[in-house]
Amino acid sequence: MCNDYRLKVDLDAIARDFDGVKIRLSYPEGIPNTGPREDIRITETAPMIRAGAGGGEAELVMRRWSWPGPSGKPVYNFRSEGRTFKEGRVLIPTDGFYEFTDQVPKAKLKHKWLFTIKDHDAFMIAGIVRTTPDLGDCFTLLTTEPGPDMAPYHSRQIVVLPRGDWASWLDPSVPAADLLRPAPAGTLEVAAIR
Repeated sequence: MCNDYRLKVDLDAIARDFDGVKIRLSYPEGIPNTGPREDIRITETAPMIRAGAGGGEAELVMRRWSWPGPSGKPVYNFRSEGRTFKEGRVLIPTDGFYEFTDQVPKAKLKHKWLFTIKDHDAFMIAGIVRTTPDLGDCFTLLTTEPGPDMAPYHSRQIVVLPRGDWASWLDPSVPAADLLRPAPAGTLEVAAIR
């Protein structure tokens, strides 16, 4: 499942996307000093967007991707089916995510595929945040059944939220089942990286 994603668009572009859907984006911990990143990997710190104090507001903060599970292994993806997520909903900004398939012949590398969204520089992944005693707040990416664009590559898919659902995902009164679904056919574009 998704264990690597990228964020090459700048924070100003993300803020403009939020303005476009009538959500005011603020930076309560200051504007992060982060540049374009080709790879964001498990346990690294990355932008996370949570609900703000008032309606129509959201806050961008930097947090760790994954929390330690009961076995000590990082929880970086989390199945969404059958769960309500009444608290801790967040958005994870990205402009692409990677999936890996069987190894390249005569090499120890797997095929690497980049998935992006047609006609959008950036998009949001549905996530949740948990507070841990040692690490503080950490986020994970939610997954669902694969849509038609993802099914040839993996048996699961991260939840890509359409722009019109960003505010709804941050509102815990909106049923999670109404929002957490596979991306429709034609949503994702795929490119071979190796």
